Amino acid sequence: MELIFKTVTGAALAPYIADLARLRMTVFREYPYLYEGSLAYETDYLTTYMASGQAMAILVIEPENHDVVGASTGIPMAAEEAAFRQPLAAVGLNDEAVFYFGESVLLPAYRGRGVYRQFFTRREQYVQQQNQAGQAFTHQCFCAVERPVDHPLRPLDYQPLDAIWQHFGYRRVEGLSTRFDWQDIDQPETTAHPMQYWIKETALS
Repeated sequence: MELIFKTVTGAALAPYIADLARLRMTVFREYPYLYEGSLAYETDYLTTYMASGQAMAILVIEPENHDVVGASTGIPMAAEEAAFRQPLAAVGLNDEAVFYFGESVLLPAYRGRGVYRQFFTRREQYVQQQNQAGQAFTHQCFCAVERPVDHPLRPLDYQPLDAIWQHFGYRRVEGLSTRFDWQDIDQPETTAHPMQYWIKETALS
């Protein structure tokens, strides 16, 4: 049976906050994020999405048991945390003109079925719909953690996603980065992590 894709926005995200928090904590334990995770933090962070009427999540639902097995989120950058907003001014971008793509998380058993492509396509379609409704999002972007190539927990078969992101039209903007704190699964305390921006101009419909 084919996976079900469902887009939910704003306050309609409320029933799925627990699912999104669970997915983030499960998938982000993998390399390169190595995220130890805190359910309390996840719930608080995701409530930011619920508070924004334009925030969205593309849910991937298993058709037999209706479990949420994947998700990809997005929110106007102006509604994101300051750590994500502030670096944009350095390259002349107004955060109100940028739509930020958050996590794309999918349980391992459901990978290799074209879901990642659906995430990009459906998120960008959503931005187009917002612009058609009167918004003016000129760019869309996301951030990705940067790890050294010799990191001790890097899997031998790990393949960076840079080429895939370039295929979808996103470009790495050198010098445009931020730092975000979390505890790695192999570390005793929270540390700062460099997060690199990837940006794409919003196509005119």
